[in-house]
Amino acid sequence: MKFRRQALCLLVLGVLIWFLMDAQSVRSAALEALELCASSVIPALFPFLVVSTLLLKLGFGEALSPWLAGLMEPLFRVGGAGGAALVLGLAGGYPVGARTAAELYAAGSLSREEAERLLSFANNSNPVFLISVLGVGVFGSVRTGVWLWLIHVLCALLTGLFFRGNGSSFGRQYVKRQSASQNISFPAALVQSVREGLGAILSVCAFVVFFYVLSRPLLSLGGLAGTIAVGMTELFSLTPLLTPDRIGFALAAAMSGWGGLSVLCQTAAVVEKSGLSMGRAAAGKAVHGLLSGLLGWLLAGYVLA
Repeated sequence: MKFRRQALCLLVLGVLIWFLMDAQSVRSAALEALELCASSVIPALFPFLVVSTLLLKLGFGEALSPWLAGLMEPLFRVGGAGGAALVLGLAGGYPVGARTAAELYAAGSLSREEAERLLSFANNSNPVFLISVLGVGVFGSVRTGVWLWLIHVLCALLTGLFFRGNGSSFGRQYVKRQSASQNISFPAALVQSVREGLGAILSVCAFVVFFYVLSRPLLSLGGLAGTIAVGMTELFSLTPLLTPDRIGFALAAAMSGWGGLSVLCQTAAVVEKSGLSMGRAAAGKAVHGLLSGLLGWLLAGYVLA
């Protein structure tokens, strides 16, 4: 353990020396990342963070439970309340799904096992990013973006089936749980949601900026290797590197499913206080990325025709 800590310290020290020796490039990359946050990340994510938190504080998870219990429990072995994390995660983008799952666990609506299982497939990319940024921005087609979104959703659900485990049904456990709704007024819930959303978006943008800077040297690898290395690190940095062909489409699908190291850190930040393990979340994103890349490669000929 001591050797590992020393190795990590040397690695971080190396990063610091690099920052000092190439301060101008680091500054330029950080500025680009801040502009990216202002133009894309905050507008696309902050409203979803606020609204998703507000919905949960007003009892949305409980209201949704009876309707989705028949789907969530037999398919994914997660109580019906987990449907809120899946729905909001698919609509709101990273890390809304993970944050919702952690909040449902903290409120007592899900067991620890269910919440960690939910982390493997409910934390997903924003449809606006897939359709507008990738579909239109890279491939010049809304249709292509919609296909990327459909692949993303399907592979998220397949990932959920992969991580469902072999345990017994959670239906009876769900019935026994205490009510998770909070006796809170709408104005108080709104104020708290805005404040919590602000804290969350600051955390997200901090990780985007840091990993955007870290990914810059990876561009020197050049070609496909450099593109994959950047995508594995930070998703937004990948966008200008993608080519509008079969390889580019498969990479867009795969890296959107994976999310990048930046997304994993964002997820860890929003679930930290809940005490949930990140193991299944990381494994889930890896499986999601592999499935999405494979399906993207198979469908690229039809989608890009």
